[in-house]
This record gives sequence, C-alpha cells and structure tokens, in this order.
Amino acid sequence: MRRVEIEVVAEMCSVEGIGKKGGMRIGVIKGGGGGASGGERVEKLKKSSRMKVWIIRATTSVLLWTCIVQLTTLGETWGPRVLKGCPSCFSHLDSSVSAIEDKVPSVPARVIPPKRVYKNNGYLMVSCNGGLNQMRAAICDMVTIARYLNVTLIVPELDKTSFWADPSEFQDIFDVNHFITSLRDEVRILKELPPRLKRRVEMGFVYSMPPISWSDISYYHNQILPLIQKYKVIHLNRTDARLANNGQSLDVQKLRCRVNFNALRFTPQIEELGKRVIKLLRQNGPFIVLHLRYEMDMLAFSGCTQGCNNDEVEELTRMRYAYPWWKEKIINSDLKRKDGLCPLTPEETALILRALDIDKNYQIYIAAGEIYGGDKRMASLAAAYPKLVRKETLLGPSDLGFFQNHSSQMAALDYLVSLESDIFIPTYDGNMAKVVQGHRRYLGFKQTILLDRRLLVDLIDQYNNGSLSWIQFSDAVKETHERRRGQPSKRLVIPDRPKEEDYFYANPEECLQQPDGQLSST
Repeated sequence: MRRVEIEVVAEMCSVEGIGKKGGMRIGVIKGGGGGASGGERVEKLKKSSRMKVWIIRATTSVLLWTCIVQLTTLGETWGPRVLKGCPSCFSHLDSSVSAIEDKVPSVPARVIPPKRVYKNNGYLMVSCNGGLNQMRAAICDMVTIARYLNVTLIVPELDKTSFWADPSEFQDIFDVNHFITSLRDEVRILKELPPRLKRRVEMGFVYSMPPISWSDISYYHNQILPLIQKYKVIHLNRTDARLANNGQSLDVQKLRCRVNFNALRFTPQIEELGKRVIKLLRQNGPFIVLHLRYEMDMLAFSGCTQGCNNDEVEELTRMRYAYPWWKEKIINSDLKRKDGLCPLTPEETALILRALDIDKNYQIYIAAGEIYGGDKRMASLAAAYPKLVRKETLLGPSDLGFFQNHSSQMAALDYLVSLESDIFIPTYDGNMAKVVQGHRRYLGFKQTILLDRRLLVDLIDQYNNGSLSWIQFSDAVKETHERRRGQPSKRLVIPDRPKEEDYFYANPEECLQQPDGQLSST
C-alpha cells in the first residue's frame, strides 16, 4: 500500500508539458488501486495547480501594464536625453531632430475665452450687402448690436446678388470657428438657427427689415429688441452703415475694433496664399500697394468717365441703368471730378506718384479687379513704373484657380497684401481704402497716403494746360500731402451729416495706441 501511494504521488508531480492554453497537464495513474486517499490527493493537486496558474496570469498582467505606463512616462521625460546619449551611429538622427525643431516655430497655446452667461432675448439673422470690406465693417457692427441686445447672432449671410455675384459663404472667406470661439465671452454665435426656428424661417415666417442707417445703440434697444422679443427671431436684410460713427460708448467702439482686428480672420488657405505673395514681393525689396479703383462697376456707379471714349461712356451708362438700386442715374462727370468725387485715372495716378517722388524702381502691386480699358489705359502708368505687379503675375493659374469667379476671396488676398505693404495708396476713398487705412493705423500707423482728389485734379489740370511747371506742380502735391500719410489724428465729426464725416473704421481712434504729442485734428 505504501509503495502504491509513493508511485501515485510521484506520477502526479511529474509535469508532462504546457497545454495549448498555457496550463500545466498533470499525469494521472489509470490503475493500481490505492483507495480514496489517492483520488483525493489527485483532486487537491489539480485545484492547487489551477489556482497557481490564474495567480501567475493575474500577476503578470498587472506587471505588464505597470511597465507600459512607466515606460511611456520615462519616454516623454527622458526621450531627448536618451537620444543625445546614444552612440555616434545615431548622431545623424539627433542632428536631424534639432534641425527640424529649429525650423518649426513655436506656436503659442490658443486660449479660448470663457462663455458669457446671459439671458438670451432671441435670435438675430443678418444678410450683408456690398463688397467684401463693406460687409466686413457690417459684420463688426452686427456683432456689437447682438452683444448689447443680449441676443444670439446667427453667422452672417454674405451678399451673392450684387454686381460681383460672388457665391462665397462666410466660411469660404473667414475662419468661422475662430470667429465664434474668439467672441464667446461677449456674444453667443451659432452657425444656424435651432431646428424649430429654422423650419419656421424656411417656410417664410420671419420678420425681415432694414434698420435705419447711422443709428446708435439706443435705436436698437428701443426699436429692434422689442421685435426680437415678440417674434423670437428677426432678419436684418441690409447692414451697410447701420451703426453710427460717433456718440457710442467706449465699450461699443472697442468691441467693434475687437471683431475687426481679432475675430475676423481669413481662412487658412487665403492667409497662406497671402503670405506667399508678400514673401515674393519682399524678395525684391520694398513695395507699394496701389488700390487703383478704376474698374467698370466703379465708373458706372459714380458716372466718372474722364478719359473714356464715346462707346465706353455709353457702355457705362447702360450698366448704371441696369442696376435699379443705384439711385443716381444722370451724372455730370466733369462736375463730379472737380468736386473730388471721382477715382483718379491711371494717367492721373502716374503723374501724382512721380510728383510725390516715388522711386520708379519700387514694385507697385495693383490691388484691384480688372482695370477698365485694360493695358491701353495702364500704358502711361506702366511706362513710369515698369515694376507693376498683380497677384495674377506673381501666382500661377493653379494657385488662383480656386479664386476664379470669387471676387470677395480675391479682395481678401489684396487686403492681406495691402496691410503688409511699405506704403498704401488708394486712388478713391471706397470701403477697402477706408477699412485698410484704419487697420494700418491699428498696426502702428503704417504709412498710408490719402490723396486729396479735389485739390489734385485742379493741380493736374493746371499742369496739363501749362499754368504750372513740373517743379511747382510736384512741390504743391508734396506739401498738400505732408499731413495725409496716416498719422495719428482726430476723427472728423459732423453732427447730423454722418456721410460727410470720417468713417469709424478708417480711424478707430478709441482703439489706437496714440504716440504722445502726435494727435492732430486733421
């Protein structure tokens, strides 16, 4: 009996190998007697072995996970040190990493402001009208109005029906996510209405109206807010010049600036292309941006036909009558020019640049659409300044292909280049001229030559008829514009005549860091 027990124990303790699932297979004696005690021992050994296997598995899993966590932490902390301490065979890797780190600029962490908590009075929809820069200023006004009415603003709709017929949406031109998040501490902005209100608007049940031009915030509190509270959502179908230039609180004016200079950022694609154009220009030295507003729509709208032949005059007149919202139809071109209300022609512009002693070797970037009359009208300017360039000459068709038939996106590109130029010279005081002028003031009063067209056309006529010599003409032009170069100045205020006073966005003095002793009243 003793011999049988010893044999059983010896057999049971022998390990035959590892099973398919990692367990241990125990040999069992199939015969030989030995009674119940031998069977009990076999069962006990089986249970004990299974328990040990599971304990080993659990312990191993815990250890493995602990090692992974520790290695990850050590890798993040010691990674660069380990690489530097590697043998020389890895030295090329170290130098490559260093080179890459040197080339890639550090990007500051983006700080998202906290949400402003307020009781929402309703929803404001807006449809902007006009070109890019008119819409840009309008967006700043609408954000400010929404903030002080405590309403939710829906991302503005851009104009698609005017002369330019640009189908671009807001997000095609501006970085919509940055726009929303950067202003979240002031106003809630949504990409679209909540579903229930959206369905109601789609069915045509929305109160739509144009607000009164040049109104102050009190008008919106007293007239517009009650309508929003009544209808829950209203639609403002015109947005140009709907907030007064002056008479606003400092907080209102500063919010308008914040939207303009910080929240309205162009899309990454437009920003990158703008940087490329600026880099190409900088490679060849300083450059001037000339906003030559001598395009067909401008001439038709203004009725300015100086230098045009009879066929061109007729074409421009037909175009003016084709747009019913252009109210002025019968226009005396000569009288308007003498009043300084016409854009300078390319020929007049060439004379003025020469009179201002602009170096003929300067690059001159033409920030404009298609010049009316084409190369023929540009001949005198090109002869005086042979380094005329446009975005179309600096970039290939593949770069500009996406922008074709998207005039507002093209204008955005010109806007970026205009901000970075050494000198900015607009030949007409339209919306781009005004908004770029104000933005350049904000960037440190960068030089902007603001042409006094009323005086200049008189000087040009005197020079052309021989009444003034070139020296007299040049001296008069330079003297006139000595204090018209974008220096710090007070905004001209004309009560009850807002169209004639200085535009807020051309000189947002409330938002500018004024150098001591340099503020003038001109």
